[in-house]
Amino acid sequence: MAETLKQRIAEEAKSLGFDALRFAAADAVDGAEAALEAFIAEGRQGDMAWLANTAERRKSPHSLWPEAKSVVLLGVNYGRGGDPLAILGERSRGAISIYAQGADYHDVLKAKLRPLAAKVQALTQSEVKIFVDTAPVMEKPLAARAGLGWQGKHTNLVSREFGSWLFIGSIFTAAEIAPDQPEEDHCGACRRCLDVCPTHAFTAPYQIDARACISYLTIEHKGHIAPRFREAMGNRIFGCDDCLAVCPWNKFASTAREAKLSVRAESDNPPLAELLVLDDEAFRARFRGTPIKRTGRDRFLRNVLIAAGNSGDASLVPLVEARIEDASPLVRAMAAWALARLAPQRFNALRGTRANDPDPAVRGEWMGEAA
Repeated sequence: MAETLKQRIAEEAKSLGFDALRFAAADAVDGAEAALEAFIAEGRQGDMAWLANTAERRKSPHSLWPEAKSVVLLGVNYGRGGDPLAILGERSRGAISIYAQGADYHDVLKAKLRPLAAKVQALTQSEVKIFVDTAPVMEKPLAARAGLGWQGKHTNLVSREFGSWLFIGSIFTAAEIAPDQPEEDHCGACRRCLDVCPTHAFTAPYQIDARACISYLTIEHKGHIAPRFREAMGNRIFGCDDCLAVCPWNKFASTAREAKLSVRAESDNPPLAELLVLDDEAFRARFRGTPIKRTGRDRFLRNVLIAAGNSGDASLVPLVEARIEDASPLVRAMAAWALARLAPQRFNALRGTRANDPDPAVRGEWMGEAA
């Protein structure tokens, strides 16, 4: 009966477009609780206050929902063909993490999870709840416990079938479903993901300081980006795929079959010149329905201007200079930084008129005193 139930859930999941499915008990994952506590105690979450605020609920599925007995872990492949890092050589284009080049995966997964959850509820006659990664669920440790993959040295899930490219969703259920066996760690002595990191964000294997991670800096960080990280960012304007892309297990990866995750023209590593002119309305229109929209126009332009400053492309100077009068201090500061790198004489000519900017960080960029 138990296997029949699992098989029926698996069949339904496959019909809905899920690429992987495993089951876990709704218990705390050994080691994950202590790792989370250490991560937060050391402040490695940076601006992500929600991690600290939800830590107690995050530690165990029971903390989030006491009635939960089992968790159904689902994976959707978002792999792409070709080399995800090839765009880093095209310095006049903005590199967008491949997970963000299509529709927002939260919406895609939820649309699949809802009918599957209804099926699980009907089959088990038990209450269910669905979660994607906006909820306080440690889905990667749970997915590893269920055998969906293992957490690699870069802290992300690695699958023997799909490499680094799996979105994870979960269905909590009050029904008891036999758990699957965990996946073993197959990283071995490999440390490619650790060594490739442009900002040295990994403090040790399986440990990351988000404050130095380009994905965090370009997406979650709300303030000015410290000068020590800017050159290393290159043309990465939303996220970073380096540690994922170099994993040897990607040799088994395949191209995503979910059409909604296909690359959109608007977010297909676009020319920086197209992005530097975006106002708020144009930004929202261009990136509607994608993960990029949630950063907001100002943070996104901050990232684009850093990429422009790293590009060496003199044709971008007029567009960069146009941003020094921007309403956002995040944008004005990075416009000054980019102009100093692309056109130092023009920067010096304008410096005297910019020393009275109301934002201290912007003044610091013009005076060469950025923190």
